[in-house]
Amino acid sequence: MARVKRAVSSKKHRREILERAKGYYGNKSRSYRAANEQVMHSGQYAFRDRRARKGEFRRLWIQRINAGCRQHGMSYSRFIAGLHAAGIEVDRKVLADLAVTDPTAFAALVEAASTARDAEQEAAPKGTSSQEASA
Repeated sequence: MARVKRAVSSKKHRREILERAKGYYGNKSRSYRAANEQVMHSGQYAFRDRRARKGEFRRLWIQRINAGCRQHGMSYSRFIAGLHAAGIEVDRKVLADLAVTDPTAFAALVEAASTARDAEQEAAPKGTSSQEASA
């Protein structure tokens, strides 16, 4: 059976790790052992933070929508409940963009949500909340 020489593939693997570690601080960009550990951690951070970014954007959108709602005298939660009652399906990304770039369109949405929410509350019998009445 032929003898297996491993130098070529090992050097290739080390070179790839050191290439990925370019720009890291100190020994982490020069020593294979330190670079390998840092590259593994960096990959874990990137994986985790790609998912965390989505939550951060959602929080930002909610803050912008809430600020726009407060300018029209309504809270965020009542605005979203009103949109659901009116049957308006617009995601938070678009709502946040409207709140920042097109205040008149956002004001129309706030008005629609307000009237739908008021109509839903009037339709519900006295002494029960709107959620209990719809269930």
